[in-house]
Amino acid sequence: MENIDWSKFGFGYTKTDYNVRCNYRDGKWGELEVSSSDQVNVHIAATGLHYGQQAFEGLKAFKGPDGKVRVFRIDENGKRLQNSSNGIMMAEMPLELFEEAVVKAIKLNERWIPPYESGASLYIRPVLFGNGAQVGVSPAAEYTFAVFVMPVGPYFKEGFKPTDYVVYREYDRAAPQGTGTIKVGGNYAASLRGGSRAHDEGFSAVLFLDAKEKKYIDECGPANFFGIKNNSYVTPKSNSILPSITNKSLCQIAEDMGMTVERRPIEVTELADFTEAGACGTAAVISPIRKIVDADNNIDYFFGDEAGKTSFKLYETLRGIQYGTVEDKHNWNTIIEF
Repeated sequence: MENIDWSKFGFGYTKTDYNVRCNYRDGKWGELEVSSSDQVNVHIAATGLHYGQQAFEGLKAFKGPDGKVRVFRIDENGKRLQNSSNGIMMAEMPLELFEEAVVKAIKLNERWIPPYESGASLYIRPVLFGNGAQVGVSPAAEYTFAVFVMPVGPYFKEGFKPTDYVVYREYDRAAPQGTGTIKVGGNYAASLRGGSRAHDEGFSAVLFLDAKEKKYIDECGPANFFGIKNNSYVTPKSNSILPSITNKSLCQIAEDMGMTVERRPIEVTELADFTEAGACGTAAVISPIRKIVDADNNIDYFFGDEAGKTSFKLYETLRGIQYGTVEDKHNWNTIIEF
């Protein structure tokens, strides 16, 4: 591995040595299995293919300057997968089994964990889907769970530099009372058309508005939105937004910094009142926003060519916790023992 240029990794798939799998049959989960293949056997009538019984998670492991490997808030990912499973009636993965599978996948691929200060980290992707044959529309009786890992660089190639986002009202990511609050593939599929257009027109992502009134901010591409106003960290409250673990962590860090945290509906016109804005999620932590273009009304909301001081401090603090260079006062990290 000494020949690997870790700085060259983007946010794409890389085959590593092993993945971990587990099957649900006859009303119970089986034992964890290890595989070196990146192929999965899927029944032709699987509900994951036909009826969208599929959910996934994303988390990261980091090697700190002390040589220790830390996984950030693994328990929250397990809970969110359980919530997704309940939302579309899949078998619920026990938290202990989820954590065991994730830790096992990391240990089996230890040589793929990027070194400290390489700019890369180990991305962990658990996925769960219905694999039982079911032609009628109903939940499957069998499920497949798998965890694979890979080294990744920044999600946005620009790194921690402000980029431009756009509002299109003709696209919806998720409907009220739908699947927006759970991490299922259908939400991402629904975002592809708008996202592809945004990229073609020079933007990083779409800032989606609520599907009902087209008035309130929902998700920011594949991430949560936040804005800074005075000494407040403001992020949308909606019944169609995925609860981001990164956003939840940033809310706590903002409170620790003495800021007021507001989780509430945000009208798109309020963008004019924010001095900083950003998208936050596991992949990028924080992606600062330079400007948001309301394409339908020809309005530009500008936040600055450089990342704001508050956004930078939030980013540096969270990254420091993940790498072990800032005190983990809330015990968010799990240290992997090799």
